[in-house]
Amino acid sequence: MCGIVGIIGRSPVAPLMVEALRRLEYRGYDSAGVATLESGHLTRRRAQGKLVNLEARLKELPLAGFVGIGHTRWATHGAPNEANAHPHATERVAVVHNGIIENFQALREEIREAGRTLSSDTDTEVIAHLLTLALQRGLSPRDAMAETLGKLQGAFAMAALFEGHDDLLIAARRGSPLAIGHGHDEMYLGSDAIALSPFTDRITYLEDGDWAVITRRSVEIFDEGGRRVERPMTHAVAASLTVDKGNHRHFMLKEIHEQPEVISHTLGHYVDFVTGRTMLPAEAPIDFSRLSRLSISACGTAYYAGLVGKYWFERLARLPVDIDIASEFRYREMPLDPDGLALFVSQSGETADTLASLRYCRKAGQKIAAIVNVPTSTIAREADFVLPTLAGPEIGVASTKAFTCQLSVLFALAVAAGRQRGILSDADEERLVTAAMEVPRLVSQTLKLEGRIEGLAKEIAKVKDVLYLGRGTSFPLAMEGALKLKEISYIHAEGYAAGELKHGPIALIDETLPVIVIAPHDRLFEKTCSNMEEVAARGGRIVLVTDRAGAAATHMATMETIVLPDAAEEVTPLVYAVPVQLIAYHTAVVMGTDVDQPRNLAKSVTVE
Repeated sequence: MCGIVGIIGRSPVAPLMVEALRRLEYRGYDSAGVATLESGHLTRRRAQGKLVNLEARLKELPLAGFVGIGHTRWATHGAPNEANAHPHATERVAVVHNGIIENFQALREEIREAGRTLSSDTDTEVIAHLLTLALQRGLSPRDAMAETLGKLQGAFAMAALFEGHDDLLIAARRGSPLAIGHGHDEMYLGSDAIALSPFTDRITYLEDGDWAVITRRSVEIFDEGGRRVERPMTHAVAASLTVDKGNHRHFMLKEIHEQPEVISHTLGHYVDFVTGRTMLPAEAPIDFSRLSRLSISACGTAYYAGLVGKYWFERLARLPVDIDIASEFRYREMPLDPDGLALFVSQSGETADTLASLRYCRKAGQKIAAIVNVPTSTIAREADFVLPTLAGPEIGVASTKAFTCQLSVLFALAVAAGRQRGILSDADEERLVTAAMEVPRLVSQTLKLEGRIEGLAKEIAKVKDVLYLGRGTSFPLAMEGALKLKEISYIHAEGYAAGELKHGPIALIDETLPVIVIAPHDRLFEKTCSNMEEVAARGGRIVLVTDRAGAAATHMATMETIVLPDAAEEVTPLVYAVPVQLIAYHTAVVMGTDVDQPRNLAKSVTVE
């Protein structure tokens, strides 16, 4: 969740941008930089590491411009060094960018063929060069941005500064958030309203697909189709120093919508999108080829992430996996293989049962790895290897973005394990990395189905029981969907393996019971269809979550069919997690429950 800021001011903006970036430090970063226009000319300062390094650079070489852009970067493409730090610039344009440009390799080749030289390993730099090429053909900055956006594939947010235009910023979002702050003959831009709180309390949030032309006294906003649109101005708490909900009703909804961005940052920590290869962090030197068994333990949503991981490790790496709910793990007194690895998954890193299981494995002489969202947590400190999720603070009690970031780490690890164990070829790895690179865009597209899901939630809210079904990696998602619904709407729900339907749950089915079937059109789809037929024959109300091929292949009547974008079979859990989250969220809103702080629950369970 790296951060973007931009300011058109009445005094030098570099110190103000550093102040704004400091308010985005909670999002995590490994380098920072700013660019301004001085007498119409682009100048920039960048530094690896924390903001203090950038401040030292600015003290040594100040910037005096009244308009500028700034950025804190989490490396996704290229090493976390100064050359890859943002802003990226040509002789005419400077750009800051969050997200992933999926087709950057093809665009890099197009740029080289046009005679231009690239100076970084990033996907971001292609944006600056595409804009420059358009300007060289005589296009205005506005038209250059419109043309460039049409060439970019992926989920992202960006802001651009143009040589000779000291009263102009152009920004765009497709998946990642952006907010515009309104001042008096001054304008501001930020990834979060909190970055703008020292300057203004008047905020306009760009909607997905929007792009904006910003001057000192005006903002023009266009939708993805290029049509001029109006977005409402809201008032934020100017003195706020904490993460806020932005323009979302609840933290949970904000965190659901942050997933395209946080998934891209997490994947970027474990995958080299330039080479199409996985890369384990240097601080986690795991040799999967030497492992005889992997033992995973977690609680709640993290357990379901681990269960998806079990499918991935066993299928992609042929590595046997034991997985236990942490509260059962140590009491089962399972024998642990001396050549095994114990992997613990926790959002907070303080989960009492998970921590107790870790200590049990430590006493048994196991190597310990931890997937956590809080790198300073107890579990992180006591593990041999820490595998961070880069979800940023998760305020809602019901985990959403932490779950998909856990899945992102587990997927990358499973692919790395497959390569190390000789199960996956170079071509297999490249295909799977490409599939992962597409996930942020696919999640962004899925979020556009929210209106339809909101309508479905009004029907779900009328019932007392809901059944979720899935096969393969969709089985853990079925259990996660049921857990989410229980947690925040208080409706009883159960998740089952679809093949278990006739071994008991089928007795529950009647004309009042919604059955939510998670069924991408994969190698197990026909089997799941047979289970749906059994539900339909007994009057059950089917909600089918599938893709275009699955919808076309299903001829039975459904209560609702939610058609998700096509995704590679291996990465569908990352995409299909989103609709089950949205079903639970909107049902809870209809029910009028406390979505962010549901009764009887705590964010971090620190007692057994």
